[in-house]
Amino acid sequence: MAPASPVPVHVTSPEEDERFMAEALTIGQTGLGRTWPNPSVGAVVVQHGPDGPCVVGAAATAATGRPHAEPQALAQAGEAARGSTLYVTLEPCSHHGRTPPCADAVIAAGVRRVVAALEDPDHRVKGRGVARLRAAGIWVTVGVGAEQALEDHAGHIRRVTEGRPHVLLKMAVSADGKAALPGPRPAVITGPEARARAHLMRAHSDAILVGVGTALADDPMLTTRLEGFESRSPVRIVLDSALALPLDSSLVRTACEVPVWVVTAEDAPADRSAALAERGVEVLRVPRGGPEDRLYLPAVLKLLGMLGVTRLMVEGGPTTAAAFLDAGLVDEVAVFSSPVVLGPDAVPALPGRPLSRLFAPVGFAEVEHASLGPDHLLRLWRR
Repeated sequence: MAPASPVPVHVTSPEEDERFMAEALTIGQTGLGRTWPNPSVGAVVVQHGPDGPCVVGAAATAATGRPHAEPQALAQAGEAARGSTLYVTLEPCSHHGRTPPCADAVIAAGVRRVVAALEDPDHRVKGRGVARLRAAGIWVTVGVGAEQALEDHAGHIRRVTEGRPHVLLKMAVSADGKAALPGPRPAVITGPEARARAHLMRAHSDAILVGVGTALADDPMLTTRLEGFESRSPVRIVLDSALALPLDSSLVRTACEVPVWVVTAEDAPADRSAALAERGVEVLRVPRGGPEDRLYLPAVLKLLGMLGVTRLMVEGGPTTAAAFLDAGLVDEVAVFSSPVVLGPDAVPALPGRPLSRLFAPVGFAEVEHASLGPDHLLRLWRR
């Protein structure tokens, strides 16, 4: 393929690169939870004229993962892409999949410089996209905005390097360290600001998971109920080794509206599996394992990774949260703490374990601490 036309490369400042990469990252974040198994990439095309830099094209990966961000942004820019700088949150792909290589589209558009936040760890790309661009005479810079891009693309990175989704454990905890009322019964722990943030986390996830205990106690919908994001509900997953999920539960009744997957044991009753399947529930089987012979969580995550899930939100309850923490399978923790007191008979957030496992897990670093009305959000990231 012929190199791009010899248009001089505009020399930009680090501040300018960071500004336009921040814009690309923000655009890419709009697709989180909608593009799996592909990453949600953001791309911005910038042309430099006598009046300074101007954005002439911008796009995120389309829902369902195609088309990719780069060809959409370049098509929007049209002829203005020639001689431009492309800011993209992940290395342009170089392989033929269901769409042609994005690197080829960049070269054909006459882009003179590409600024990529990260190299793509996918073995089909992994530096080949950058090499292809450089071979065509395009100046490539990698690493601008890398810290935020690593967080935004954590699901894609985890899936292609470890074969499993990135796991976010979200919990709401009362002032006295509890997560539910006796029974157990659901409790309203956090206020509207915290609940809105939690629903945004749902919208940005590919799937949300609870244990069957939570499904039985709360009869939850697990949908996204945030204005403007109502259509962004993730796949709803229940860990249910004996297929005890009631056929008249909210999850089963709405399985044809928002997908429901029940992960069960290999020896679970076939008649229960058939009854759930008749109502639109996808039943998935994994082996048991561990000291209590429960569903083997590494096998659960491997299966979800094979099905294309990149971002998994684990939302309950305490037993499931403790199991994921004990297995070392949590990558991110979001704890919403509240001034509400539930009392000594309420259900502990982490039964039989110190709350430090949740608020200060070993090997995690704090990435956010925010006030949300009367509540507080502490978000930690595994390093």
